Amino acid sequence: MSRLLEGDPLTRVRAYHQRTKHGFRSYARGPGQLDWATQPDPFRRYRGAPVLELSLAAERFKIPYADLFRPGAAAIQSSAREAIAALLELSFGLSAWKAYGGERWALRCNPSSGNLHPTEVYLVAGEGAGLEAGVYHYVSHDHALEQRCRAELPFQGLLVGLASIHWREAWKYGERAYRYCQHDAGHALAALRYAAGVLGWSVSVLDAWSDVDIAGLLGLDREEDLQGAEPEAPDVLCRIHCGVPESGSAVKIDELVAAARAGAWRGAANRLSRRHSHDWPVIEEVHEAAKKPRTPPHVFASFETAPLRPIACGLSAVQIIKQRRSAQAFDGITAITADTLFRMLDATLPRSGIPPFDAWPWPPKVHLALFVHRVSGLPPGLYLFCRREAAVEKLHSAKAEDYDFEPVEHCPAHLRLFRLLRADTRQAARALSCHQEIASDGAFSLGMLAEFEAALEEDGPWAYRHLFWETGLIGQVLYLEAEAAGVRGTGIGCFFDDPVHEALGLDGTEFQSLYHFTVGGPLTDSRLETLPPYGHLTNR
Repeated sequence: MSRLLEGDPLTRVRAYHQRTKHGFRSYARGPGQLDWATQPDPFRRYRGAPVLELSLAAERFKIPYADLFRPGAAAIQSSAREAIAALLELSFGLSAWKAYGGERWALRCNPSSGNLHPTEVYLVAGEGAGLEAGVYHYVSHDHALEQRCRAELPFQGLLVGLASIHWREAWKYGERAYRYCQHDAGHALAALRYAAGVLGWSVSVLDAWSDVDIAGLLGLDREEDLQGAEPEAPDVLCRIHCGVPESGSAVKIDELVAAARAGAWRGAANRLSRRHSHDWPVIEEVHEAAKKPRTPPHVFASFETAPLRPIACGLSAVQIIKQRRSAQAFDGITAITADTLFRMLDATLPRSGIPPFDAWPWPPKVHLALFVHRVSGLPPGLYLFCRREAAVEKLHSAKAEDYDFEPVEHCPAHLRLFRLLRADTRQAARALSCHQEIASDGAFSLGMLAEFEAALEEDGPWAYRHLFWETGLIGQVLYLEAEAAGVRGTGIGCFFDDPVHEALGLDGTEFQSLYHFTVGGPLTDSRLETLPPYGHLTNR
């Protein structure tokens, strides 16, 4: 059988990335038009699995948003089950329903490309977790846990696993969908960390685990439970640190997976589309090439030592998380201050005990190219923000020779923000983001530049996924920080890859733009009705 991607895994990953670039003359391969008859069900369920209804407990946790960034500020007492319910509600639960013309659709606390939500969520409960030991699947529509497996698991506490259903994104976006699944996983990881912060908990990525290990623990490799339903690809496993006594710092992979495999499994997955009008084999090829093996655990300890700049926000963390939306259009007028922008950039730096990057065990490898349009105190133009000091010289050498590289006046010293060009960049930002006005009508837009080749060479093909996860983490920071500043953000997955690089003077693939984002004053569509997230659950 012929393959679309040839060569060793690293070569195939590079080939996929090149193949799925958008350009001015052509877009990555996609469906052309949407087959609405095959639109995927946004909610996976496991028929026959016992269901545990959860309370809607998040509103009990009144911590101010600003206090999320003060370790130890959250101190509310609650039962273990109520806290787990709040954790899931604030990270992956519904935030609202929108309705128009007899149709309605759900919004969630974790954002997703096209609101398609490829990310599925699993809870693994060990001894002392407040639930019967085993593996659970979270159904956001019902705010309930489906008990997939009952087993005596040899660890104490809670784990959360994420997996992706590639078909959900591919239905709309075709071959480029694999990228979107990955940065959605990053958004989900950050959403989990912020939700844990509301409870006074923290999160750590169990980066030693392989995809095979995660699939075995979560039951994703149980083909007998799919029965023709779309498969799920393992992404990441996290440990939730919630004050429950833990038996050492390590979870023993082989013992835990073996115990799960030996457990009593229940439930069969629902099929999301009754048929697939078009399959995208290149997605499964790159998924195979980018599978993560088991690796030694990595501990990143070079955290930023300068304190995070304060934010003047009177809303609670729960309010900010639940009101987060993806802006559909901006007013082209609203500006933010330079201090507000500095805070947003500062919040993307890793700090010990500060969400979300204290959960991320790798050094920053994604930096920001900013198109500044309406920032009071900062001239319009093109800027670079280096999230790691070691990357400053690399970016300085890689950018176009005729660009400046001036430190920004009045910018805090620890923020490595450089001005490349003073200019009106609105037209360029719009053109590079697939001609979308939302990239030019806000206060600023940006492209996330990954140290692409260095990451692949250092860690292997699976680092491709992690670069996108890192962009998703950054995106979630910007989403919440925008809400806290009284404006709104939105992620942009459609942009012209190589023209972005050319605009910055970047040659080759040392740096690659993986995700765009923009922030501004939102325009609200008054035709849409907003409904409460769980109004359909009358008994809770």
